[in-house]
Amino acid sequence: MKNFIASLSIALLLTGVPVFSQTAGQDAKAAGQDVKNAAKDTGDATVKTTKKVGHKVKKTSKHVVNKGASATETGAAKVKGKTQQ
Repeated sequence: MKNFIASLSIALLLTGVPVFSQTAGQDAKAAGQDVKNAAKDTGDATVKTTKKVGHKVKKTSKHVVNKGASATETGAAKVKGKTQQ
């Protein structure tokens, strides 16, 4: 019985080592792919956010410029009305 258990233990040990090393290599490759995909997703999110923020900045800048021009025009009209009296 001791021989059988010893033989079985040795057989499992010898067949188990290549399986573990293969799994470790596969795990390392999978981890590398996960990191690569995460970097791609981060880049895509950065592009999307940059475009969205850029659009909002452009829209807000136009609004501010137009509002300032309108206020300047109103102020100029008031001054012109005062100087013509």
